Amino acid sequence: MTDVLAVIREMSSSFTPSEAKIAKYILENPTVVTELSVNELANACDTSEASIIRFCRTIGLKGFQELKIKIAVSLAKQTRKLDGGISSEDDVMAVIQKIANFNKQAIDSTIAVLNAEELTKAAEVLANANKIDFYGVAASGVVAYDAMLKFSRINIPCTAYQDTHLQLTSAVNLKKGDVAFGISYSGATKEIVEAIQTAKEAGATTISLTKYGQSPLAKAADINLFVSSEEAMFRAGAMASRIAQLTVIDILFILVAQKKYNDVVRYLENTSEVLSMRKINN
Repeated sequence: MTDVLAVIREMSSSFTPSEAKIAKYILENPTVVTELSVNELANACDTSEASIIRFCRTIGLKGFQELKIKIAVSLAKQTRKLDGGISSEDDVMAVIQKIANFNKQAIDSTIAVLNAEELTKAAEVLANANKIDFYGVAASGVVAYDAMLKFSRINIPCTAYQDTHLQLTSAVNLKKGDVAFGISYSGATKEIVEAIQTAKEAGATTISLTKYGQSPLAKAADINLFVSSEEAMFRAGAMASRIAQLTVIDILFILVAQKKYNDVVRYLENTSEVLSMRKINN
């Protein structure tokens, strides 16, 4: 964990009322918190010292001192805070800069919450999968399709399903050695959770790609990969979160390619050659 503030933001929806008060105060006053004692923070949040310690453990820390250190590290790395998003008064250059900044921040925040051990597990099962199902709807469906395009090029049998009925139809027929990969930024898309649960019951290994923290999808999957992003208030669909998800897919693709390097080089040469010949013939 290299950015505790990003972790707190992403877990905010799963906190208890007491934890939510502590999180709100920390996010609004991170610099102040680094100067407080545990008793002073408890008073500021109108809670108890025990609640502060429980909060630290909830977000994966050993105690209050580690929390203060992690906050200081986050503040040291923090870039200029983005404003609320794109307004109707923004000119073209402002839109360009804001979108670029949101996407950059989404990638940086995602790298901060990615777990190398979980990535390694995911790459291992994907590299050895008999078949991979990628499930996603709406913007996450686009990510699922992108994943299918990448893994198909290195000769790993896979399909991207955006239709929820087809997701279930395929999931129930998976078996041991297959992989079901559910993508949902919220982690609460009912249909994706149901498809992952169905695939797991059928014997497949299941992977989730969702925002950091506990969610129905994360609880259902065997391996959890997390992303982090702060969406603009005004947006045409999930933009920063989609970039974050695509980044994780790119990382997984390269990790799998490393494991199958000699075969991958041949497969990529074959696909490049056949696509080039099609362009010439057309």
